[in-house]
Amino acid sequence: MQLSVHFENTQGTDATSGPVKVGWFLNQQKAGIVYYPPERVRSADMNKTHAKSASRCPAVINLESRYFAVRCPFDLHLQFGRDKDGKPALRNLNGEASGIRGNKLREKLHIASENEWRYPGVPTIQLSLPYVFIADEPVYMSQISPFMHHPRDPLPGTIFGGRFPINVWPRPLMWAFEWHDTDKPLKVRRGDPLFYVTFETMPQDRSVVMVEAEVTKDLDDYMELISGAVNYVNQTFSLFEAAEARRPPKLLSPVKRGAD
Repeated sequence: MQLSVHFENTQGTDATSGPVKVGWFLNQQKAGIVYYPPERVRSADMNKTHAKSASRCPAVINLESRYFAVRCPFDLHLQFGRDKDGKPALRNLNGEASGIRGNKLREKLHIASENEWRYPGVPTIQLSLPYVFIADEPVYMSQISPFMHHPRDPLPGTIFGGRFPINVWPRPLMWAFEWHDTDKPLKVRRGDPLFYVTFETMPQDRSVVMVEAEVTKDLDDYMELISGAVNYVNQTFSLFEAAEARRPPKLLSPVKRGAD
């Protein structure tokens, strides 16, 4: 089994060619219909009539082809504050007009403990999401801010993500936001891009094909093996090689829909 969490470990093995297949799935199916499939970033609505238009530039097209957008599944309109005891709290400014029930929003959205904030006075809020990405060869995924989209309501802070190997460490993503200007509300509409994901491959010039993955028993068992590790150790990266040693040779099986 040639997977590896280190690209350099793949040197000298059989040459790889063609696109890299990356699978995505939801680890929770309840209300799964509200979650948008990841979609490739494209300049479909930009000016392409002029030969020198940036949207026709090969470098721009190549860049965009390497990013996939994940959209917000429901409306968020929040105000940061503190309760009577001084503890951080969130207020849903949509009130009774909110499309998501308050108890469901509280299940998905929470404020990180104040002693875990990266900067004093800058709250970190986290939106739990069911998106998981998987590959059967060495692929590192990075989760980043959707920098090619201009938000209708500028965010009062910054988004931060991370980078990890999805071939050995597939895990549900979350949207993490650092609220720098707590005097301003946070507003994200359903359908607005929450973040991008991009993928590092070997060789680096290989394209990426995104497919919906079937949650097989092997995949489900492997997810159970690594789930929750962050609650027990501080440096989960130290577990990558141990996880790889127990990984089945194949985890990605594309979903088959309709008649064959």
